[in-house]
Amino acid sequence: MGMVYLTGAGPGDMELLTLKALRVVKEADVIIYDRLANPDILKEAKNGCEFVYVGKEDGKHTLPQDQINETIYQNALKYRVVVRLKGGDPFVFGRGGEEAAYLHKHNISFEIIPGITSAISAPAYAGIPVTHRGVAVSFRVVTGHEAPDKESSQIPWENFKTDDTIVFLMGLHNLDKITQKLIEIGKAPTYPCAVISKGTTPQQQVVIGTLETIVERAQGVATPALIVVGKVVELRKQLQWFYS
Repeated sequence: MGMVYLTGAGPGDMELLTLKALRVVKEADVIIYDRLANPDILKEAKNGCEFVYVGKEDGKHTLPQDQINETIYQNALKYRVVVRLKGGDPFVFGRGGEEAAYLHKHNISFEIIPGITSAISAPAYAGIPVTHRGVAVSFRVVTGHEAPDKESSQIPWENFKTDDTIVFLMGLHNLDKITQKLIEIGKAPTYPCAVISKGTTPQQQVVIGTLETIVERAQGVATPALIVVGKVVELRKQLQWFYS
């Protein structure tokens, strides 16, 4: 049986890939990769490495998650070094925990290689720190893929009344519902908000607005994108440094 490396590919900028991730990519016999992993990373693989694409888009899944789990397992029976390459970090809404649990159940050895999550890196490339002294002393990372009006929502919306920074991942399609919900719980309509598309890449696009204006301003923005809500958004005027 092989070793499976559940590997974070980082947010998009090739240079944000960790040294450890690069090492296992170069050693891999097979790489099972996501849509959000920079394809240039695959160029670092050795000759003869097999590539298996299991990317997901909203409503378009190459394979459902249970079949991805099984694909990783079957490749671990076949190859010595298996790299499961996932955009961002495997444990930040990457379903890496589910894949690791499946491997554990089937007695397959695995290792987690963390990656730089877009939740902090994309705002940083946009000149928006998720924390800043005197502005925000904490931040939340929340899935934006779950609709706010879902009956069984696990999102604790009532806890979002503070001035913490809130980063919603995968929430572009629910942007109108998210902003409405935040206003409903007491956030001011003029509260600062940003949408960052394809963060850390040459295609990065940043749209700045408020909870009441961001939906209109972000029309036509491409995925993947994240949403930043908080007073730290206003710091972009001073801290913007990356021009795509």
